[in-house]
Amino acid sequence: MNKIPVFLLLILCISSCKTPEARKPESVSTGSFINESADRNKKLFSLEQDQIEAYITNQEEKLFIPSELGFWFSKDTIQQDSTLKTPNFGDLISYEHYIADLNGQIIYTREELKARDYAMDKQELFTGLREGLKLMKAGETYTFIFPSQKAYGYYGDENKIGANLPIVTQVTVNSITTN
Repeated sequence: MNKIPVFLLLILCISSCKTPEARKPESVSTGSFINESADRNKKLFSLEQDQIEAYITNQEEKLFIPSELGFWFSKDTIQQDSTLKTPNFGDLISYEHYIADLNGQIIYTREELKARDYAMDKQELFTGLREGLKLMKAGETYTFIFPSQKAYGYYGDENKIGANLPIVTQVTVNSITTN
């Protein structure tokens, strides 16, 4: 009878020394959502590029220059004064602009948007306009074409500008106050 408890104790000791096994995952993620999202964005980018190229082709009176930052611009009024500088971080820029779609329909007029003051890189402003203002001097007027990812992106402005809408905006910098 003494042998049975010893035997059970020996089996219990041997079985408890087993190393734990890793559990297998219940489901395996393949990253398909990310791949599908990337494919959608590539198609959207290609479609917008085609629309923008068609718009530029129809604008015979303006010469649009592609920027390294992913948008196009036309220098409508250039400041010849070489002493004027482009804005730096913290400079206060007073500007006016309007926003239209690629069909030429005005979304926001200059009167609706009014003259605005912007502290360079210290305030919120959509990416394309923030980068475009850095190219300009006081007294200049540029026309910018922003693809949706440089404008209001996936959400639009939740008012008049829809989702994934490329825009055209003409901007006039009235003054630049150095900070």
